[in-house]
Amino acid sequence: LKHDIAEYRERLDFEIRMIQQMKFSGYFLIVWDFIRYAKDRGIPVGPGRGSAAGSLVSFAMEITDIDPLQYGLLFERFLNPERVSMPDIDIDFCMNRRGEVIQYVTQKYGREQVAQIITFNTLATRAAIKDVGRVLDMSFADVDKLTKLVPPTLNITLKQSMDTEPGFAEAARKDARVQDVLDTATRLEGFARNASVHAAGVVISPEPLRNLVPLYKTNRDEIVTQYDMKGLDKLALLKMDFLGLTTLTLVDDALKLIEKRHGVKIDLEELPLEDPKAYEIFCKGFTSGVFQFESPGMRDILRRYQPSRIEDLTALNALYRPGPIQGGMLDDFIERKHGRKPIVYDLPELKPLLEETYGVILYQEQVMQISSRIAGYSLGDADLLRRAMGKKKAEEMAAQRDRFLKGAAAAGFNAKKSEKIFDLMEQFAGYGFNKSHSAAYAYLALVTAYLKAHYPVDFMAALLTSETGNVGKVVKYINECRDMNIRVLPPDVNASECNFTPDGDAIRFGLGAVKNVGASAVEAIVKAREQHGRFASLHDFCEQVDLQAINRRVIESLIKAGAMDELDGTRAQQMAAVEGAMESGARHARDMASGQTGLFGPTGLF
Repeated sequence: LKHDIAEYRERLDFEIRMIQQMKFSGYFLIVWDFIRYAKDRGIPVGPGRGSAAGSLVSFAMEITDIDPLQYGLLFERFLNPERVSMPDIDIDFCMNRRGEVIQYVTQKYGREQVAQIITFNTLATRAAIKDVGRVLDMSFADVDKLTKLVPPTLNITLKQSMDTEPGFAEAARKDARVQDVLDTATRLEGFARNASVHAAGVVISPEPLRNLVPLYKTNRDEIVTQYDMKGLDKLALLKMDFLGLTTLTLVDDALKLIEKRHGVKIDLEELPLEDPKAYEIFCKGFTSGVFQFESPGMRDILRRYQPSRIEDLTALNALYRPGPIQGGMLDDFIERKHGRKPIVYDLPELKPLLEETYGVILYQEQVMQISSRIAGYSLGDADLLRRAMGKKKAEEMAAQRDRFLKGAAAAGFNAKKSEKIFDLMEQFAGYGFNKSHSAAYAYLALVTAYLKAHYPVDFMAALLTSETGNVGKVVKYINECRDMNIRVLPPDVNASECNFTPDGDAIRFGLGAVKNVGASAVEAIVKAREQHGRFASLHDFCEQVDLQAINRRVIESLIKAGAMDELDGTRAQQMAAVEGAMESGARHARDMASGQTGLFGPTGLF
């Protein structure tokens, strides 16, 4: 550890005092309770998300898995005693089991006191044109032509579109109805179109919610608040995000396969953060399935950057965004990393704060630390400065500049250098990223890279399973398996499970990934195989499986996918025999149900 026990004790005492002073003890205990519930039941939970990873109390309570002192994270970025606002702890759960945690919270605190949160879908530019055109009986083709005139600029309004695209005026001149559509769509643009349920938001109330907020019943009979996130914020109600993260499901599936096949139970908290094989995955850009690092652009950066420590991954998470890329900050960072550009610190006091990022102000936390070290800000006040810089309000920034320069002068720093440092902070504040969030996600990326490097077959099988149903992704990952010299065996009714599964040094294609084959059909196939052994022919298959779970379409899809290639006959012969085989299977099922058997059957006379 970089820090001794006295530093941990001091930080913990400070955080506990602040949490108690801000009266958020109950909040932390509620979060601890449902995370403990999830972990006790083997529901994968993320290592942390957002600024909560900057809290040592969160780490000690196992709400997060990131040691904030080890990573240089700040509590004040999470909870600021100078600006009391509700904590915001967002939690990532396994995608498949997130609902179990929400169900637990509902049962624990009462169905009348827990609800999900409404969200309003508004009419965007193209949607407004389409809806108005449909109501005014304009043909689909004509409306489609209009919507295609809208420039592909993010958040552009209809008025801006009409000002920049002459095609709208031309269309209105040719057809009087077009002008009606455009006038009406302009008035309706931005209005709420319909209500839906927020993907992750849950509110927990100390008393029945109907006493505090209006409620709304969805067409699925779900009860949600009629106030959205912003409205609930104003009421200071406790709300949090229960997010589903596919990567957690992938990691959990991989760990189970590794334990089953190799007898190795991996403790993620004990993974070595300096594992060379894991960093080789990053350096080669071999990052399919590696959390947050699999895009083509990121792979190119990884090859150029050659990360060798978790701090590098944290930095790349923060840098791979439009602002730093377009501003040349990312290229500058890579040049400094490899010593092709000098690293200069305007004051010696900045070196310990910026050395990790090669002299670049990359994180919001660094803005806070510089303000504290140079101008004597408390970290709480430094967080207010960081927020002000992000909002770029001229009047507020002028006041902060004056305060910073006076504080720096009082500490004995040169006025010109102090002003240059403030300008530098202001410049980078727009690019600044939350280091707590970046560090937590870098850790999860390292976990996936470690599993891929050391247990490639198990990891790739779990990865393929996680993308079952997404044909494009399945094809992509099968091609990557080939690049890794891992064979992907075809689906086989006598060998495949529902998921992709390791088969020696190869991966067996999962039946659940075959088009038109659902989970109930696979379950029936596996059950019949376990009870009666391997299928010899299509007729044998139809006699052994439950045909109530498997229809003709399923059988034909299995034949076309090659899942019956090991049975008697060619695919063409099998396709021709499907109807007869199913009739034979249905007769067999009726005979078994009525107790009739053949003379030479297992319970016959001979």
